[in-house]
Order: sequence, then structure tokens, then C-alpha cells
Amino acid sequence: MKLQKHLVEKPWGRNDVPPAFGDIVGRNIGEVWYETRANDALPILVKWLFTSEKLSIQVHPNDVQAKERGLASGKEECWFVVSAEPGAVLGIGTQSALSADALRGAALSGEVEMLMDWKPVSAGDYYYIPAGTVHAIGAGITLVEVQQYADVTYRLFDYGRPRDLHLDDGVAVSVAAPYADLRSGRSVGGQQLVNGPFFQLWYIDDIMQLALLPDPGPFLVIPLAGDVASRTEHARVGDCLLIDAIRHLALSNGARLLVVSWHVCCGKNGLETVRAAKE
Repeated sequence: MKLQKHLVEKPWGRNDVPPAFGDIVGRNIGEVWYETRANDALPILVKWLFTSEKLSIQVHPNDVQAKERGLASGKEECWFVVSAEPGAVLGIGTQSALSADALRGAALSGEVEMLMDWKPVSAGDYYYIPAGTVHAIGAGITLVEVQQYADVTYRLFDYGRPRDLHLDDGVAVSVAAPYADLRSGRSVGGQQLVNGPFFQLWYIDDIMQLALLPDPGPFLVIPLAGDVASRTEHARVGDCLLIDAIRHLALSNGARLLVVSWHVCCGKNGLETVRAAKE
């Protein structure tokens, strides 16, 4: 099944998003995300992000912290860089450990921007962002974000934009420290990028590599280049497929894709959690 695209305008979005994603004339599109046509929520959300400016410095709670605040779930995510302009950076973690008071003071003064660990990035880099990681996406980047389906973000600093900050909650859930997660680096075809508690993620650039994935699914398939076909659907960049078996997938020459799976045993509870979050 081909999922429905949703284009979201953002102050940091771009007006040069490829037309394969939809009608963008006169719009600064920052996000494109996907859901089933019947609006049945999945436990995992896939987004494309297109940035012309830095996003806010922010943090997400974990499941326990989210539920303490009356939310359905926390949020962990993985970023896969599709393209990056020269000099593009991602802010992930802080250069040194900060206490809660120091983080709050730096957020209020704006010094937090200088205390972030801004990492130069290029196409093919990936980073898993655990809950509690202070982070920000820089300008000039196109990336795919795979995440827990949760709309919970606490902004710590927003470069003077007229949007609310969430310092009390944000500081409370932050682990302001250098980034050390091993689920990061340069992607290689056939590599499993993430094997985590919420989802599994692979980067594929050859049809033979599909044999490395478990079967059956479900799977989300995100084409990065070339064409992908299931038994009933054809997809390319801008599309996202939900399929039940990887063995039914066919790839064109030069196709590259991300494939996401999650534990079926957790599917029902995951769907109930997401529906509650959307309502």
C-alpha cells in the first residue's frame, strides 16, 4: 500500500522541494510525512525534512517521562542524510556535560547554540537520536527521519523566532552531554543502521541485500533513488510503501532505499498508543 503524503510548511522550509513530493508552488515545505489513506496510525512515522535555516535546539522525552506528563509516548528517532550543502551541520549533544541549571541559563542567554556539538555532515551519514539528547538540524540539509509516532518536542532555543519555548519540561528531560550513541556513522549498502526497541532500519542499494531482512513484515519502504515495486504498487522518491513481505519487492538498477520494520508483537499496543496521541 502506498501511504498518503502530507506536506507541511515551516519557517525553516524550502521552496525547491522536488515536484515528486507534490504541489509546492509558493510554499516553503519543511516536512513531508506519511500515513495510511484510512488514517489508521502506525507506531512508526517516516518524514522527509528540507531545511533552509537551523531548526530549534530541542529535546524529546522518553516513554516514562512522556507518560508522567500525560502523553501517550516519548520519541526516539534516526536521521539519514540524503543530501547536504557544503558546510551543513547537525547539532547532536553538547560539547561537554551541562547541569540542569547551566543548560537553562545557556538556553535563556542563547549561549546554548555555541555549546552544541555541531557535526559536519554529508549524504549517507546517519545518527540515532535517543530521547533526552539535545539536538538541532542545521540549514541546507535534506534528510529522512524515522521516529516513534509521537508529536512531542520541547524547544530550548529558537534563534529569536516568535514561538513558545518549553524550558521547564525541556530541561527536566534533557541529558545535556556529548553524543556517544554507536548507532551512527557512514551508511554501507546492506547495513542495518538501527536495531532498537522501537524500530529496525536498513539501508539497501542492491536487491540481493533484501535477503538479510527478516520476513514477514510489516515494513515501510522509502525510496531514495530509482524505482521500487511491490506486488500491487510502484514507488519512487517521494513515496512510502507499507508492505507485508520483503520477498515481494523488486528494485530497478541503481535503486537505493531505506527499509523500516517494527516488532509485530507490539503492534496492537503501538497502534492504540498512536491513536490516543492523535486524538
